[in-house]
Amino acid sequence: MLTTARLKLRDWRDEDLPAFAALNADPAVMEFFPNTLTAEDSNALATRIRARIAEHNWGFWAVEVIGGPAFIGCIGLSVPRFDAHFMPCVEVGWRLAKTAWGHGYATEAARAAMDFGFNTLGLAEIVSFTTTHNQRSRHVMEKLGMTTTPADDFEHPLVGGPLRKHVLYRRRAPS
Repeated sequence: MLTTARLKLRDWRDEDLPAFAALNADPAVMEFFPNTLTAEDSNALATRIRARIAEHNWGFWAVEVIGGPAFIGCIGLSVPRFDAHFMPCVEVGWRLAKTAWGHGYATEAARAAMDFGFNTLGLAEIVSFTTTHNQRSRHVMEKLGMTTTPADDFEHPLVGGPLRKHVLYRRRAPS
C-alpha cells in the first residue's frame, strides 16, 4: 500500500467492484476509451488487475480518500501489452470516478506510484499515453513532470477510429 497526504493506494476489496463497474459504465469517464464496460467486463478487468498485484506486488491499486470515499478509482503502474516503438516500458495510468475529478487526486496518486516505480522498482523511465484529444490526462502528465515530443506520437494498435492517434509522455528517473 502507498499513502499520500490524502489518499491510500491499496489492494482491491470485493466491495470496490460495484463502484468500479459504475465508473467503467460512465460515458464521461470512458470518453477517451473505445467503449464503456458492462459490469461483467469491469469485474473481469478488476480480476486481472488484482492478479497482477498479487503476482508482482504492484499494479493499478484501488484508490481511497483518507477520511472520505472508500473507492474513487484506480491508479498505478502497468506493463502495456501491445507492440510500439517505446516498448518495453512501464506506464503510469489512472481511472477515477467523475466525482473525484478536479481535486488533484490523479496527480497526487500518480506521483506516489511513479516514486514507487523509480525508488522501489529501480525503473529508469516511466511513460504515460493517451489519445491526443484527452487534454485532462495530458495536463496530469505535464504536472507529473512528464514531457512529450511529436516523434513519439503513435497509432495505438488496439484502438480504432478517432481515438487511435496517441501521444506518449516520458519521465526519466531523478538522478
